[in-house]
Amino acid sequence: MDFLDKTWAIVVKDVAAEWHTREMISAMLVFAVLALLVFSFALDLRGATARAAAPGVLWATVAFAGTLGLSRSLVREQQTGCIDGLLLAPVDRTAIFFGKALGNLFFMLIVEVILLPLFAGLFNVPLLRPEVLLVTMLGTVGYAAVGTLLAAMAVNTRAREVLLPVLLLPLAFPVLIAAVQTTGALLEGGTLTEAGGWLRLIVVYDLVILAVATLTFGYVLEE
Repeated sequence: MDFLDKTWAIVVKDVAAEWHTREMISAMLVFAVLALLVFSFALDLRGATARAAAPGVLWATVAFAGTLGLSRSLVREQQTGCIDGLLLAPVDRTAIFFGKALGNLFFMLIVEVILLPLFAGLFNVPLLRPEVLLVTMLGTVGYAAVGTLLAAMAVNTRAREVLLPVLLLPLAFPVLIAAVQTTGALLEGGTLTEAGGWLRLIVVYDLVILAVATLTFGYVLEE
């Protein structure tokens, strides 16, 4: 319970700080909506073509918007000195990771709550289905977890804005590809059972990344 209390305290701190400024969530939302509009008007997708291209467009938008938020989450902590405070506090490094990752996941989910209905309307695809929402949730968990770990690694470098996407996108490639394939199969009328191989890949990726981050986050943060 002590571990959960400390993790929850970090999440509440991040949400309260973002609620005060709203700079990160606003930037993510604006970026996501603009990217979606550009894809919509540039590609002019309709019917079967829209269903074929929609998963890739959706996850590309989520990935780039999420990268923007992940970069800002640790930079703000460094600029305000919160990282030093967390390291000096009697808090397990694993609790810090889960607190930061859950905060980043929360912000990404807020963006997706707004993005998915807009996306479904523009592309005329049935995204608001339980199985599609489940895949979106699982894919976002993996992306937020690996992004939090790499953001902690890149925050102390001079080229952190460039370094994070360079590190993040290749490492997140498996979960993004699996999410695109699973979402595409569902939009084509398939079931989760039929897309089970790709769905299992997402789940395994999430578990592996969470295990690796749990073991290495303390070292990465201190270094």
